[in-house]
Amino acid sequence: MFVLTLTQRVADASRPDPAMDHELCRRLRDVPARAPFQPTAPGEVRGLTEDAHAAVAAAMIAVREDRYAVGIGVGDVFLTRVDHEDGRVAVTAEGPGMSHGHLAAQPGRDTERAAVRVSAADATAAEQAQAVLKLVGRIVSERSEAEWRVVDLLVPGARGQQKTVAQQLGITPQAVSKAVVRSLWNEEWQARPAAATLLRLCE
Repeated sequence: MFVLTLTQRVADASRPDPAMDHELCRRLRDVPARAPFQPTAPGEVRGLTEDAHAAVAAAMIAVREDRYAVGIGVGDVFLTRVDHEDGRVAVTAEGPGMSHGHLAAQPGRDTERAAVRVSAADATAAEQAQAVLKLVGRIVSERSEAEWRVVDLLVPGARGQQKTVAQQLGITPQAVSKAVVRSLWNEEWQARPAAATLLRLCE
């Protein structure tokens, strides 16, 4: 299991923005999750997934615009349903995956660009996964708004779409092509599977 803890990177850590957390959860709602992403504390969002590719996707959504630090804990997690007398239903999560999730979410990364930390029983595997995730995250976090307007309309693996995107944005296909090259969009999507493979090796 992959336990993702996403922590706001704000100038004043004592005043996180709840609206940012809810917006992040909205953007993460289509990511396959064993336990859906939701706010767990002011300035903190957490979710659990069994899919390494989903973990990478969630991490890249979080590091966009460099607003969140990402902690990924890897290990077994045991979920237990708790039925309260008032009708509320809760789920408790325990196990080494949660422990590594807490370790990965420790503060101290605020000065880093694309702050990503991975924690697992195999520390070497965690370091390797973390290194690749940081590189991919750096690509994502440094894109300009103009580049995002282009790449947000692209579908990974689809061919012949740049002309359509150009028409949607009212720009030339050459401008779209240049934005794709500058943004390292193809390189990002080529590297994502490698990051997912390294995360799986942490299990």
